[in-house]
Amino acid sequence: MQHEDMLPRSTVTQLIDAHGTVVEDEQYALPSVEALLAAYRGLVDARRINDQASALVRQGRLAVYPSSHGQEACQIGAALALSPDDWLFPTYRDSVAVIARGVAPAEAMVLLQGGWHSGYDVRRHRVAPQATPLATQLLHAVGFAYAAKQRGEDTVVMALCGDGATSEGDFHEALNFAAVFRVPVVFFVQNNGFAISVPLSRQTAAPSLAHKAIGYGMPGRRVDGNDVAAVLAVLGEAVALARSGGGPSLIEAHTYRMQAHTNADDDTRYRERSEVEEWAARDPLARLRTHLTATGALTDAREEEFAAGAEEIASAMREALAVDAEVDPEDLFRFVTATRSPQLDEQWRLLRGEIDRTRTEDPAQQQIHGGSR
Repeated sequence: MQHEDMLPRSTVTQLIDAHGTVVEDEQYALPSVEALLAAYRGLVDARRINDQASALVRQGRLAVYPSSHGQEACQIGAALALSPDDWLFPTYRDSVAVIARGVAPAEAMVLLQGGWHSGYDVRRHRVAPQATPLATQLLHAVGFAYAAKQRGEDTVVMALCGDGATSEGDFHEALNFAAVFRVPVVFFVQNNGFAISVPLSRQTAAPSLAHKAIGYGMPGRRVDGNDVAAVLAVLGEAVALARSGGGPSLIEAHTYRMQAHTNADDDTRYRERSEVEEWAARDPLARLRTHLTATGALTDAREEEFAAGAEEIASAMREALAVDAEVDPEDLFRFVTATRSPQLDEQWRLLRGEIDRTRTEDPAQQQIHGGSR
């Protein structure tokens, strides 16, 4: 690939604008009607998942929820661009993408509920555990993809991150290694404008995050992250390049986090409401609905079917998370190493003694599991 081909366009790729109108593009074709309907169904599910999860936080059933409201086109596009044998390496904000890859919604919420493990079988779903530290999953994704390449597999890995992760050293190391060894990874940056409260202008002086790609020797692309049609097209190209042996790509999606960083964040302290309202007019769900309705592809019957399916997902989440988990304190020690060390065993005996004394003093505490072991 020539150096000039690695540089991103001066304009962001868009195939359906905020009004639902098709935008002609010389490089990318509009996905098929079937693909857009599948994407729309995913967006409906995604919005309902975000709303339901936020409600579960208020009810005390989730400890925290980093909403992807407004970023659903990136989430669904990332999941749909991969084949069943490919792998997804998500962040803490990518629960919707995890669910779109086939993970049960309740299992995808275990981490955010405060569970001690990822909540789902990573090998079965080919979805790595959601990563809370910024950019660490990028190194894992590159290592996984490099191993797959060495084995002669055609696996492609989609590594998700936010704009804040591009300020981490792990981001540099992952992209540099991937480019040097032509590893089949697609680095997908969801640039939602803020790393918690830090705006993009305080993270980079580059023309765009996609411009960083040429410094590593890989193509960089910019896409309207609220246009699922464009996301599918651009990611599809990057996945095909990686699968054919063409190496990694860096895709920057320009999108917006409509809600606070998490339920513990007060976003009114660092951004104006007028900015949020401006992005509300670019809603990914509304624009695709407008387009599909205008073409006749989205009927009232289909809309009702999709809404009912999304409600089933939300209902399953509520029912699963309404059940109190049976907690065994010994799990804190049971899974640290294959064989428990004398030090861990001593720590468990001390904790067990404290639990036994508490149960003796307060019979109500007998509900704590594992205390009599």
